Amino acid sequence: MAKFAVATRMGKGKVSVNHRSIRTTYIARARSTAFAFVFLFLVALLPSSLHGQAASIQIPATTPLSVQLPQHVPMKAGEPLEGRLLYPVYVDNRVAIPAGGVLRGRVIRLDSDRSRRIHSRLRGDFTPFHVPVVQFDRLVLPDGSLQPIVSDRARDGVPILRLSPPPGKTKGSFIRRQIADEKQRMKDTAALFTKPGRGDRLVQFLYTQLPYHPERIESKTSWRVELAQPLDVKVGNSPPADASDPVSHEEYKHGENKQAAREKPDATTPGSDRETEWRLRAYLEQTISSASRKPGDTFQARVAEPVFNADHALVVPEGSILVGQITQAKAARSFGRQGKLRFRFRELDFPSGFSQPVEGTLTGADSNKSANLQMDSEGGVQPKSQNRVIVPLVLTLLAGRALDDDGSAAAHGAVASNGFGIVGRVVGTVASSRNVAAGIGVYGAALSFYDLWLARGHDVVFVKNTRLEITTTPTRSPMNTPGTAKTPSPSH
Repeated sequence: MAKFAVATRMGKGKVSVNHRSIRTTYIARARSTAFAFVFLFLVALLPSSLHGQAASIQIPATTPLSVQLPQHVPMKAGEPLEGRLLYPVYVDNRVAIPAGGVLRGRVIRLDSDRSRRIHSRLRGDFTPFHVPVVQFDRLVLPDGSLQPIVSDRARDGVPILRLSPPPGKTKGSFIRRQIADEKQRMKDTAALFTKPGRGDRLVQFLYTQLPYHPERIESKTSWRVELAQPLDVKVGNSPPADASDPVSHEEYKHGENKQAAREKPDATTPGSDRETEWRLRAYLEQTISSASRKPGDTFQARVAEPVFNADHALVVPEGSILVGQITQAKAARSFGRQGKLRFRFRELDFPSGFSQPVEGTLTGADSNKSANLQMDSEGGVQPKSQNRVIVPLVLTLLAGRALDDDGSAAAHGAVASNGFGIVGRVVGTVASSRNVAAGIGVYGAALSFYDLWLARGHDVVFVKNTRLEITTTPTRSPMNTPGTAKTPSPSH
């Protein structure tokens, strides 16, 4: 019995030891299985987390930025500025900075505008006009944080006018065209007092009639600045811009519905008559002018936005070079003869080193609004024709009213004196001499006659980094990818 009890206890002890071992093994296996599930779960989540993580890309130096001032600010050194990008910035065919991005800077200094001062003082305005020199040094990121940037200084700030060809040519005799131009000018003048913001425009118009008035940098003033140093920005890990949708950003800017925009006939829509046309947006690499260029001269423009066809294949990458050629250049001359410039694009060089012959014409451009340019239906650009007959004739007839004997001399003097703004009208009204009022009116008519008939006309100038829109048609079959071009790119 004693031996049996000992054996039993020993057996029980062995059984107890075996249960503990089994439990330990089970727990170890359970832990390893749970660890494996956690590891697989993390591995499954890793790609999605990496996909949503922002990547850093570098915008190279000399990249042009078109910055527009949304509202007017005082004309003084040190004045802070906040502008918005007119166009997106692309790097490697994806959006690095979207259109509407905010840039902040300030007015560095004020330079004298001598030509405007002389022109204004001859007309009774003694305001010391200035040209602001500005610099932008901060970029506002989508999350509201600020990123320092280094850009060059710019002093060519002007309101931008979007040139586009007219629907048809103006017909009729010279006098009839002058009358039509005068009607259009009167409509434009009336619109200044009927469109929103007319109160501010009325105040500014009254200011221009005074011999001195405060200056300001007008709203919609735009500068073209270049990055002086490369800029690193964070972008989402998304596919290249427009790779899934050929609709351009311009259509979104105007608030068009995405589906409606997609249903529009596109230049690359298969089966259309224009399926081989590429609408390119580019920046000029150098200044071209009707005064310095001659027919046959070549120039270059860099493509700023990638172009995709209806199958979402990249056909023209960002950074491609358009080679243009001057076909007509007439310098401005005396007696009001205006300059004229016409050019075309004949070659498209891809970053891969290949080239594609094209036939490209200008269909749009950003221009200095004060230059008063116009584009004809064939892409030629020249200053708008001014009313060279009616305005001097009317001013001369009004000046003669001061010498009439009938009616009120003060009323005739107010009507006749059109040479020095409000001051001239006041002097012409209160002066007891009719000859004084008539002399002021004749002076104004003489200035108008000189400006329109004797002075040198205006040249057509597109400065470096002017934004162009070109419609190009390949002279060979369009390529699905730029790398399939067969002709090597010649050196320019």
